[in-house]
Order: sequence, then C-alpha cells, then structure tokens
Amino acid sequence: MVKERARILVVGGGYVGMYTALRLQRHLRAELRRGDAEITVVTPDPYMTYQPFLPEAAAGSISPRHVVVPLRRVLPHCRVIVGEVTAVDHMRRTATLTTLAGEEGAGPEQLPYDELVLAPGSVSRTLPVPGLAEHGIGFKTVEEAIGLRNHVIEQMDIASSTRDPAVRDAALTFVFVGGGYAGVEALGELEDMARYAARHYHNVRPEDMKWILVEASDRILPEVGPDLGRYTVAELRRRNIQVLLGTRLESCADRVAVLSDGQRFPTRTVVWTAGVKPHPLLAATGLPLTERGRLRCTAQLAVDGAEHAWAAGDAAAVPDVTADDGRDCAPNAQHALRQARTLGDNVAHALRGEPLETYAHKYAGSVASLGLHKGVAHVYGRKLKGYPAWFMHRAYHLSRVPTVNRKARVLAEWTLAGLFKREIVSLGSLEHPRAEFELAAGGKPSGDPKGSS
Repeated sequence: MVKERARILVVGGGYVGMYTALRLQRHLRAELRRGDAEITVVTPDPYMTYQPFLPEAAAGSISPRHVVVPLRRVLPHCRVIVGEVTAVDHMRRTATLTTLAGEEGAGPEQLPYDELVLAPGSVSRTLPVPGLAEHGIGFKTVEEAIGLRNHVIEQMDIASSTRDPAVRDAALTFVFVGGGYAGVEALGELEDMARYAARHYHNVRPEDMKWILVEASDRILPEVGPDLGRYTVAELRRRNIQVLLGTRLESCADRVAVLSDGQRFPTRTVVWTAGVKPHPLLAATGLPLTERGRLRCTAQLAVDGAEHAWAAGDAAAVPDVTADDGRDCAPNAQHALRQARTLGDNVAHALRGEPLETYAHKYAGSVASLGLHKGVAHVYGRKLKGYPAWFMHRAYHLSRVPTVNRKARVLAEWTLAGLFKREIVSLGSLEHPRAEFELAAGGKPSGDPKGSS
C-alpha cells in the first residue's frame, strides 16, 4: 500500500513512457481508484509510435494507423496531456510545460509532482551541413515515414511527366545518409517499393533510379556484426544500390548532394538518418548528466544522486550489469522495452517502501529487414540471412508491438499484402489538406502547393 498520496509525472509517451505508465497502472490499480495515486503522462503526441515498423509503413506494407498505439486507450487510468515539458525544477518538484492551449495564448503551466519519470527519448542528430535544414527529410516519426513514401512516389510522377533530363535525373536520385537500422531498413523497403511501382510507369524503369547510401564509417549495421554487415553491403549493391562507406555528406544546398569523396548528385531527396542525440529537455532538468548528455542512472533506473527521479531508454545511461567492461546499456528498443517494465515495478516498490529490482538483460541480438523477403539477423550467436532472417524480423516485432488489437491488425495486413498487389498511391496532398480550398476561396495556400516537394 502506498504510504501517502503520490503524484507521478511521466515525461514522454514513447516506449519507456507508455510501458512504465502501463506497468504503474497495473501495480497501483487500487490506489488510483481511491485517489491515493495519480499518474500524469505528458507527451507531444497522443500515441506511441512503434518505430521498427516505420520502414514497412513507408513502403505500404502496413497502414500508418497500425504503427501507432493510442495512449488514452491503453492508459485509461492515467491523465494524458498532449504537450511538452520544457524545464524541470526537481528541488521544488515542479515541471514547466506548454500545451496546445498554451499555443493559443494561455502560456506555460507549472505541474507539481512527487515522483518524476523522464522518458523523452531522443532527437535526430544533425550536423551543420549546408542545405540540410531546407531539403533534408528525417525518419523518426510516422508522419515522416508517410511523407517520405508520398515524396518518393511523387518524384516518380515528376520523372514520368517531364521532358527535361536534368529534372528527371534529380527526381530519380535518392540519397540516404546513415548506415544504421533506420537508414538501411528505410532504403531497403523504399527501393523495393519503388522498383515494384516502376512497372506501372510507361517510361520509368528500375535501372533509371539511383539509390545511394552514404555512411561515414567503414561498415553498416554494426549491431549485426561484421560478417552480416558485409553481406548487407553486397546484397544492396547487387540491387544496384550504391553503398559509399567512409564518406560524408558535405552539402545538399541547391538540391545537389556533395559528398566528401568529391562526387556530386543532383537530387530532390536527401533522407537523414545519421544517428540520434539526447533530448534537449535533459539539459534543462539540472539532473546529473554524462559527457554524452544522457541522465546518469543506477542499475535500479533511478537518477544517480537525485531522489524521486527515474529514467530509462534513450535518455538514460544505465550500467549494463551483464557486461564485464563497465559499459552502459545500448540505447535501443530491446533495452527500452525491458527497462520500462523494471522502472514501473521500481517506482511502485519505492512508493510502498519495498526493495528495488536491478535491471539486468543480456543483449539477445539484432534483426533487420532489407525489403520484402530479404533481411539479416544475428540472434543468440546464430546468423541468418535472406528469407529466414526477414521472417524472424517480422515474427519478433509482431510479438513486441503493443496490444492484441495491433498484433491482429498488423498480421491481417501482412496476410492481405501476400494475396493482393501493393498500393502505390501518393497522398501527398494530405500534408496540406486546406491548400485546394484556400485556392478556391481566393486566398494564398499556407503550405507548399501540390507537387512542389
């Protein structure tokens, strides 16, 4: 039983935020009913995005709405606030947040708490590359994934309808920067989708398109090991994808990708997946950080040296007690999902004065998709490639996607996709739904006109 009324603030609605709140909701069910406990989740979006499915959503294998989990549905006993925490005063136990109402002029709010769970995740790590802010496309959210799908198909439409060879060449050149999971899986799925879509264009062939992967280090997919990394490079090159290792993007100004090896590619598509960095909020908390900007945590997922503060996932540097070299747990989904369960348990234990659990999980391995029926996997020391690895990738992530509802819907979509042809429709106008009406009403469209991206 909780000793006194506890206000728990969970910052972030991603893997860690949602699963921690879900765990606390189960542990504190009686206290929540009596009003002895209150769980508040502050998140920029009212849903959790299952990021490993973003490449398949971009390729049209999964509907975008099945990649996200509505927080209010899975957290009915929690208070969900759509907004962002901008600062934390842990000495006074208050958080400053802005909400949609604040954007309408209400101003920031002060939210008091007793226990703080920091799970804001990470943000894209960008570099001062000329033109990147204007022309780059990220790949961390479902909106970016669907926007990229629409953009790729739109470029094929542009190439099919123009007689200008320079415009056509730029439209059919796709540059991906970053050889980690996000970059390789997004490139593999979208190239697969575009190659299929090309059969429905009378004047666009797969060999007309240039797909380029730029990676600054000398290997890609380091998580699956050097052997499978080399296999992945060979597999991508077999599909006429240029894999440029030890190469950096120097500029993409004026829609020209300039690489460190001197190559220049006129292109209308630069996808930036070159890593992530801790969320800027962490620097505004006053809590102890590592040299890399992550919260310094104990193996019990408490912020080191700060009582009543907890963290996990990308925001936290958690010691890996299964390793002998004293390293921290890798900031990936495999650890985040498991840390969230332990974190939820430990917050409940702390409220009840019970001993805390130590987080311990030995890394099981990695799986990655390279397109339909293609993949690599290194799991429990076993290496798989091709169809078996792709099947394992799907089976693993189907088992990990939250809620039975989502599992059933994703499985149904995969089954239907095996029976029918792919959808290759671009709905780019969804990004600016009022543009046509504004034109009809005699106004100036607030967004980019259709076809200008």
